[in-house]
Amino acid sequence: MDFQYILFDLDGTITESGPGITNSVYYAVTKMGYKVEDRSMLRRFIGPPLSESFQKYFGMTAAQAEEGIRCYREYYTEKGIFENTVYEGLEESVKALKEHGKKLAIATSKPEKFAKQIAEYFGFDKYFDVICGASMDESLVAKADIMANALKELGVSEEEKSKVLMVGDREHDIFGAKKNQVASMGVLYGYGDRMELEAAGADYIVETASDIAKEILNLEK
Repeated sequence: MDFQYILFDLDGTITESGPGITNSVYYAVTKMGYKVEDRSMLRRFIGPPLSESFQKYFGMTAAQAEEGIRCYREYYTEKGIFENTVYEGLEESVKALKEHGKKLAIATSKPEKFAKQIAEYFGFDKYFDVICGASMDESLVAKADIMANALKELGVSEEEKSKVLMVGDREHDIFGAKKNQVASMGVLYGYGDRMELEAAGADYIVETASDIAKEILNLEK
């Protein structure tokens, strides 16, 4: 299989963003008067759209979730965005893919503004041809729609979709790939697990960030 276009999720795939996200959620919900008995449950917020998670895990209304997002961003824009690290082996993988002529894109449910800031801050923006994310007003948050935008910006035609691979750590990435009729690769070092990725129907599953390029390039042999 010869994949020419590789889309990457950001949180849990390129960066270990858990501390920044969970600290921002904790700031938001405590400011709004909610109690958090176990901070580890806030890890569930990593990946899915924030509005969906605030409603699901704290029983907020849509309007309350909007306020939650506003409070979240108070902390995130100042501190949380940089409480983040790039996974070991990730840069080597994307560099190897670029050296083999692959077109790379980021497709994330994180607001595009923040995704671009993070990519520039950590210096991996130079490897990606396109960085697509959610809109700040939450009108665009679905992973499938964000992926569709990335494919459009990459100039991928319907006939070329067989050459596209989406790489991510959660079921949302796999479902988004299926909706866009492209292949998917799940990674096990992020916030999902093998059971979740297999149940979602990932075409390939790898253990480490270093394995991403190895697996993709080996498929060509």
